[in-house]
Amino acid sequence: MGTTGMALSGIKVLDLGQIYNGSYCGLLLGFLGAEVIKLEPPTGENLRKRTEGQQVDSYAFNLLNLNKKGITLNLKHPTGKAMVKELVKKVDILIENFATGVMDQLGLGYGVLKEINPRLIYASGKGFGSTGPYSHFLAMDLTVQAMSGLMSVTGFPDGPPTKCGPALADFMGGVTLLSGILAALYQREHTQKGQWVESSMHEAILPTLTSQLEGYFRLKGEAPERTGNRHGGLSTCPYSVYEAQDGYVAIICVNNNHWHSLCKIIGREELAKEEKYSTNLKRCADIDYIDEQINKWTRTKKRWEIHNILFEAHVPCAPVMKLAEVVNDPHHLERSMLQDIAHPEKGSVRVFGNPIHLSENKPIKLTAAPLLGQDNDTVFGELLGLGPDKIKVLKEQDVI
Repeated sequence: MGTTGMALSGIKVLDLGQIYNGSYCGLLLGFLGAEVIKLEPPTGENLRKRTEGQQVDSYAFNLLNLNKKGITLNLKHPTGKAMVKELVKKVDILIENFATGVMDQLGLGYGVLKEINPRLIYASGKGFGSTGPYSHFLAMDLTVQAMSGLMSVTGFPDGPPTKCGPALADFMGGVTLLSGILAALYQREHTQKGQWVESSMHEAILPTLTSQLEGYFRLKGEAPERTGNRHGGLSTCPYSVYEAQDGYVAIICVNNNHWHSLCKIIGREELAKEEKYSTNLKRCADIDYIDEQINKWTRTKKRWEIHNILFEAHVPCAPVMKLAEVVNDPHHLERSMLQDIAHPEKGSVRVFGNPIHLSENKPIKLTAAPLLGQDNDTVFGELLGLGPDKIKVLKEQDVI
């Protein structure tokens, strides 16, 4: 809710973000000390009521809207639009991730709002950007992953194209938008002018295909097959997930030191001496055999036993953690990446902490996401000078 002594102390944000992309960007700005005001329609944004009916806010909404103030405004109502324009005079940043053209149709595009506040940083999170042949395509994380090529390279060779489990495009887009906002804030210190910042989910996830594109160009334009848990460019081996007695472990040998150590540990030192396994690319030519030799060893041990043995030998390895383990992970708890806070509807809930650690910033105290319209009286009173009687009328007119 804004705090002193932090990187973005004194910065005000009007957050029109929805679902994941815009909301996560706003969350990170709040974690850095900005005062973030979440603006929703009077019925609430879709994520708020997505999973738990109309009476209790969803867990996902709470996770992505911590430390925000909450107001409601009907952007289709003339008075609602006028109030947004008045709020824009008071803020440094506006975030929106509506479909391309929606804000312009509402009369709240950058061209309009920059005339009201020339210092405004207007941040747009888009699926495919505001220009180009795909700009008006309906963009959700699934459709963006499909169009990006990400799904075509994800999954196993004998299976269909597969979505990455989490909403990767949404969150990568949100982080990329944050980067642009921070750059615009820095530039404003020199120019005294704001600007329009745009991030496309489609573009934000393209660099994640680096390994696959390496394989594509190495094969002179032939698309490499899907590789499951193996290296996307099939240029590193071992690189996969292996069976353990109590689940799975991930093991990777980036260099020959790793490979030689692993061969010794699994009792197959002779493999490290064979010329046909002397480089990563050569090992990839016999990847099925190598993976099976590793599996024979890992199947005899538990995940953390495998990890500890390989850790001592400086071979990269990690247990595949289950969600039930992640939410109680002692590492996250010690670093305050997972915290328990009080929620007015849910009681004690475990939420994300701040993933950005700055040595000269004090730890931020987390507060629950706002209930619908929770801060209407405070925000409209302090920023717009509206009294209780006027706010009551606005409610009756379905403006807020």
